[in-house]
Amino acid sequence: MSSEAGTEAASKSERAYAAIKEKILGGEYTPGYRLVLAKLAGDLGFSVVPVREAIRRLEAENFVTFERNVGATVAGIDPTEYLYTMQTLGIVEGAATALSAPLITPADIARARAVNAQMRESLEHFDPVRFTALNLEFHSILFENCPNPHILDLVHRGWNRLQALRSSTFSYVPGRASDSVNEHEALLQLLEAGADADTVEHAARAHRAATLNAYLARSGPEKPARSPLAPTY
Repeated sequence: MSSEAGTEAASKSERAYAAIKEKILGGEYTPGYRLVLAKLAGDLGFSVVPVREAIRRLEAENFVTFERNVGATVAGIDPTEYLYTMQTLGIVEGAATALSAPLITPADIARARAVNAQMRESLEHFDPVRFTALNLEFHSILFENCPNPHILDLVHRGWNRLQALRSSTFSYVPGRASDSVNEHEALLQLLEAGADADTVEHAARAHRAATLNAYLARSGPEKPARSPLAPTY
């Protein structure tokens, strides 16, 4: 295969990967949805080869699983993995937000408040996927100035893991969204007032724990009950 042909194949594989992942994240391909190579290839206008490569990549990222006699399917959400991811994210994101606090500017707070206003407006015609995207944007403003690159890396890994789980808690407990917006405003008020690092970290962790606890309360006895590892505030 010439280098040009190889580059074209890689490009098609990347485009197939992006297209399929977008449909998974957007909820069009729900957990358990069968990813039939021939149909996907036909829909995308590609041969089966780049689509197969895209599926393998998505499998490596835990978006897709292979089942005997079924083939490739969209992976389900593992509630235990969600529990542990949220617990860990609460700790590292709380620390990152606290370390960022002295470096957050009035302009940063204004940006975060504008995002939170969009979140509040979206409550009327609620879209959990968009709300979750705005939620990440809001929190990113608060932790992006963290001077510790190791903690910041752990925060990004936690958010990436949540994305891989495709888990928007707000899909399961949409009533939590309104409380989340109010807690965001409380966080901003603490930052504006120059609250100490411990107070900011406690509030940020409590906010994350409240979202986790709302999910656990909704998940029912068939899913993991509250873990003793879950943070309490």
